[in-house]
Amino acid sequence: MFQPDQRVLSTLEQDGSRRWLRPKLAIGRFWKSRRITAYILIAVFTLLPYLKINHKPAILLDIFGRKFTIFGLVFLPTDTALLALFLVTVGFTIFFLTALFGRVWCGWACPQTVYLEFLYRPIERLMGTTHNKKASGWRSVVMYALFLLVSLYLANTFLAYFVGVGQLRHWVFGSPVDHPVSFIVVMIITGAMMFDFGWFREQMCTIACPYGRIQSVLTDRHSLAVTYDVNRGEPRGKMTRSTPLSVVSPESSVLPRGDCVDCGMCEAACPTGIDIRKGYQPECIACAQCIDACDAVMDKIGRSRGLIRFSSVAAMAGEPQRLMRPRVYVYASVIVLLGSLLTFLIATKPQADVTVMRNVGRPFVITDNGLVENTMRVKITNRTEHAMRLHFSIQSRTDVRAIASQQVVELAPGVSTTEPVQILSSQNIFTMGSADITLRVQGEDGMKIDNKCRILGPVSFPGANQ
Repeated sequence: MFQPDQRVLSTLEQDGSRRWLRPKLAIGRFWKSRRITAYILIAVFTLLPYLKINHKPAILLDIFGRKFTIFGLVFLPTDTALLALFLVTVGFTIFFLTALFGRVWCGWACPQTVYLEFLYRPIERLMGTTHNKKASGWRSVVMYALFLLVSLYLANTFLAYFVGVGQLRHWVFGSPVDHPVSFIVVMIITGAMMFDFGWFREQMCTIACPYGRIQSVLTDRHSLAVTYDVNRGEPRGKMTRSTPLSVVSPESSVLPRGDCVDCGMCEAACPTGIDIRKGYQPECIACAQCIDACDAVMDKIGRSRGLIRFSSVAAMAGEPQRLMRPRVYVYASVIVLLGSLLTFLIATKPQADVTVMRNVGRPFVITDNGLVENTMRVKITNRTEHAMRLHFSIQSRTDVRAIASQQVVELAPGVSTTEPVQILSSQNIFTMGSADITLRVQGEDGMKIDNKCRILGPVSFPGANQ
């Protein structure tokens, strides 16, 4: 049977079986910074559904109500263009950050890494799991019980983003019989988190995550990454403080001694199981655990830190470091342009959405008194948090008037309605069977929204007298 010379993936053994990773914790300056960042992110994730901006939740993604509230701004289904523009802006921001800093998002801010490394694995270590062994017996039972509680907490917090904390509190303290769908959703999410953080783990980063797969096309030789200084580290060999900087080979020629002592601590500390000394690898999530581990070894043997460090492939090859490059300028320019356009559209977004549609049936009718009647359907969505009282009128014309089924249309906050409006006009305003008008929807609070529309009538020609 064919056997590869080495592992195909860092999470697989040579025979194709799962390679279980229990990384050895390396406490250093980068790990301490990551810990602070992680706990801040966890706190933000927990508190954000409870915060209110402009008397509205900071974030509420009400899918069934078709309304998204994000930092005090309400987005409705009619805001598809804004949502698309926002997603494109986020995409280019990812391109920009990846071109500059590589996969630093994965190791420092991704929820997969944050929860795994700073919630689940600390529980493992508390229950006796180390680099060489895993928890067993009653410790294993307690560990998975704690995993379940953490997963249940995260699942409920995640659900709060979609139903609101008030509804979530009602569900938590109520009977599952009264809300079986939400109970099943929470159980499914909890089970998915148990599967991911309890078993699948680093394979999410190395196999399943699409961002990890496409990062190779988003980075180049000048992107920042965790790198091993081959020129300084090779050739490897065991070393102490008393070891000279050169050794005598069997051929009696003096060879320079590298700083790498081949201790394997960098690989033991890696949460994705790679050996950074083999060069840049897509599985690296830039968590800097190998840097902290190597720096500790360098301190012990009296060598300077930085054998493994944040740098770039180009810098390691002796080329000048160039963080600002043409692609970075292009990404930054596009982000500024899209961000400015998005800000402008949000700032000028009207208080109500108004859509004018023609009624079904005959395009127009001639009334008994000789007027042309067009029936339009006007759909109005109140985007504000207060009720509206609306009127309809035709702008800049005395020979056309609008008559709604209600003299004043009252519209509650967040509610949509479709109002039939009759447009009455004389027959001599039409050219080639049509005329353009401006229908105004005006609120008693001063809001004015104008919509240009076309009405139809009998065919007449310029200069004809009808």
